[in-house]
Amino acid sequence: MTEASPPLPERGLSRRAVEIVVALLLLGLAALALWDSYERGAGWDNGPENGFFPARVAAILGIAAIAALVSALRREDSVFVTYGQLRLVAQVFVPLFLYVLGIAFLGIYLSSALFMALFMLTLGSFRWWQTALAVVLVPFVTFWVFEQQFRVPLPKGPIEAFLGY
Repeated sequence: MTEASPPLPERGLSRRAVEIVVALLLLGLAALALWDSYERGAGWDNGPENGFFPARVAAILGIAAIAALVSALRREDSVFVTYGQLRLVAQVFVPLFLYVLGIAFLGIYLSSALFMALFMLTLGSFRWWQTALAVVLVPFVTFWVFEQQFRVPLPKGPIEAFLGY
């Protein structure tokens, strides 16, 4: 009888490395906030100065970051996230990042249409006509509701400028 070999552990990002990086980033943020707070004045001269409370919060954040760093250095190493799981996160995060970036250049309506089309065609199981209908109708209805009815201007791009909005 042959024994089955144990499955190989999945490779991924180290929990220790991720926690160390996050702790160092928080420590840097705390140092920056402390520096800025003391530039503004973090004392108490006839009442709290502008940087008094932010300095105290930054000090607490710094202490917590140091504790997290010590804990991470003492932790036994394990996998925080596998590369397969990270790829799934990237499938959503990268298009979302491009969508937010696209709002500045293309406006919210065209960026939203492209974002919806990408997700409906790649991750959804929608027919092409359902995608086309959603990509056309949702921005038009959103424009009508926000721009025409509520009079709330949303970021516009070159298409809206060409149409006179």
